[in-house]
Amino acid sequence: MSKPLANFWTAVINGEEQQLQITPTTRLVDILRTHLNLTGTKVSCEVGRCGACMVLMDGDPVNSCLLMAYQCQGREITTIEGLSGNQEGDLHPIQQAFVEEGGFQCGYCTPGMVISTKALLDQHPQPTQEQIEIGLCGNLCRCTGYGGILRAVKSAGESLCAADKITENTEMERNDYDVVDS
Repeated sequence: MSKPLANFWTAVINGEEQQLQITPTTRLVDILRTHLNLTGTKVSCEVGRCGACMVLMDGDPVNSCLLMAYQCQGREITTIEGLSGNQEGDLHPIQQAFVEEGGFQCGYCTPGMVISTKALLDQHPQPTQEQIEIGLCGNLCRCTGYGGILRAVKSAGESLCAADKITENTEMERNDYDVVDS
């Protein structure tokens, strides 16, 4: 009996190219958790209904339990481990907002919620309540902590917009300073 040919899979995971020898039908969630030890992505319903396994693929939120290796070959994947603050060890502003607003209870759904929030705020920096509810409609919190989650999303949007304005104003001040000096 002959062995199947080796299958090489490549993708960019959290900014680093990864190459693995796996079968094309290996689920993305298993690649992340088992092969790459990125256990922040959770496994729960395994049928794409709860969002605990949510990751970004080329910037779009996807349920990693529903994707096979061949479907994400060569793509850019961002997991919860790929989000961070400006300095090493800092929380990403979305994560910080979840902490400050009590946006988690047991924490099991939190990585998926944070990833969905990242996708939402990338598309709608200051989302309406309706946009927040639609953006998180693929994520379930079994502890029913939705009040804190919704406040966290709103707060994260405000925080990120304020940080963008500070950066924008600082750049304008630098440009003004450069003009004066030159």
